[in-house]
Amino acid sequence: MNFKRSYKFYAMLLIMGIAQTGCIKNETVPLDIKTEDLIYDKMDINGYYADQALTNLYTFLPKGFNRVDNSYLDAATDDAVNSQLSGNIDILAKGLQSPTQVVDDAFASNYTGIYRANQFLSKIDVVPITNSVKTFDKAEARFLRAMFYFELVKRYGGVPLLGDQVLNLNSNLKIARNSYADCVNYIVSECDAISGQLRTEPITTTLLGHATQGCALALKARTLLYAASPQNNPGNDAAKWTSAANAAKAVIDLNYYALNASFVSAFLNRADKEVILGFQQAKNQTLETAQAPVGYTNDLITSRGQTSPTQDLVDAFPTIKGLPIGTDIKSGTNTTGFDAANPYANRDPRMGATVFYNGQQWLGRAVETFEGGKDKPGGTLVQTKTGYYLRKFLPDLSAASAYSTQDHNFIIFRYAEILLDYAEAINEAADAASNRSTALAQLVLIRKRAGLTAGTPANYGITATTQSQMRDAIRLERRLELAFEEHRFWDERRWNTAGTDFNKTRHGITITKTGTTYNYQTKNVDNMVFIAPKMYLYPFAFSDLQSNTALTQNPGW
Repeated sequence: MNFKRSYKFYAMLLIMGIAQTGCIKNETVPLDIKTEDLIYDKMDINGYYADQALTNLYTFLPKGFNRVDNSYLDAATDDAVNSQLSGNIDILAKGLQSPTQVVDDAFASNYTGIYRANQFLSKIDVVPITNSVKTFDKAEARFLRAMFYFELVKRYGGVPLLGDQVLNLNSNLKIARNSYADCVNYIVSECDAISGQLRTEPITTTLLGHATQGCALALKARTLLYAASPQNNPGNDAAKWTSAANAAKAVIDLNYYALNASFVSAFLNRADKEVILGFQQAKNQTLETAQAPVGYTNDLITSRGQTSPTQDLVDAFPTIKGLPIGTDIKSGTNTTGFDAANPYANRDPRMGATVFYNGQQWLGRAVETFEGGKDKPGGTLVQTKTGYYLRKFLPDLSAASAYSTQDHNFIIFRYAEILLDYAEAINEAADAASNRSTALAQLVLIRKRAGLTAGTPANYGITATTQSQMRDAIRLERRLELAFEEHRFWDERRWNTAGTDFNKTRHGITITKTGTTYNYQTKNVDNMVFIAPKMYLYPFAFSDLQSNTALTQNPGW
């Protein structure tokens, strides 16, 4: 659901206070014009409209795919660029955001979600559904409310906490910000309170996408990881890292979630034990249309190639042995197996599952991103800027002739992230060999699933004998495993490293073809700009500051 600037939080309270929208069940009266008395009906023994109100809360969750002006948030990182000549994502990538030009502004939508959650919690008791269902419903609404606060806090730092208030025309709308610590404590306390009240896995197919106990524990783990990170823990309090590690371990100890044997399949299954929470939507082919290489276009197929992954990301993927690509094998000093004349061979399989590269099979032919190729023809057609297209989240259509509808449900929490959260937190909690060993075990699980070879010793290419080296290994693994899942943009901020890593030139590859031989030459694509320290937090929009004069702007804006 998109909200125009005029639909700010405070205006929503005044003119949309009782509005609801729903899309799950057939309606005799559109939900957006129903009154509270109809939605929360004392005579509705099935809770029909109240169920729609709860379902509506899920529409405020992060949707991920092409979310910012038809671009991935990762196009504002060193992992990708927008294939369009310009777009709102470039405002984020080039340091142009300001209080009068806010991109990825989540203030209005998340506070609207919080308002509706509070309204639901204040009204649901009058609906004569069973107590067990009511307990589940209340816990879900509280989880979603906590999730909306997390989405606000990671952008703005401390924000106003409303508790259970349902604001109305007579409410004081001049509400000061709570501290970051207050907000973290609130989110964590809510997760603790509801984790035992939510449904436990496995849930029925009809409830797929509803919050479960694992969701609350995963949100707690992510919240505490952010709180322990350098951006929010400048004194490096080890106790905060220990709390984050324990929270991630609690998800692991549920002994339900597991890595899918296939890295690709984890993103294509509506129900999967690796997925803790996904934003559910109807089957579609929008990702194939939006992201596949532009040369795959005919009367039945449209391919727009909107995202161009960078050479920087491609180079970050190791060889099949888990080792950095390093020196060309022809030098005689390299044992990784990397061949600069055939750069996509013998690489981490996740590379080919994340990006389309020259020669990769798709819809019955090889991708052509060499100069003048079908997928990089030149001219005015929007096409790759880097020599790559986004492959992740798409099914195996190498031998297909057309697109078909697929499950594309943006994953908000998955088990691989939990393993990485645990690895990071346990490594930072103490500079000890036992902690590094535990962290390494999580990385090994992920690399083994990815299809890398173990090597000797069986560490899948990871050699980290110090806390700092393990930190680097974990951060690299997050970049590779979680690419385009809206993590790197925030990871670089919470690590306080965006001022360096997002102030660089983004690169691509120029491929020229002579006969059957390809020549590869790295090229500069554009420069990122990150203005530290102010860009570590978003600015509040000027209109929000006018609406709530008690709201104070973030430093530097």
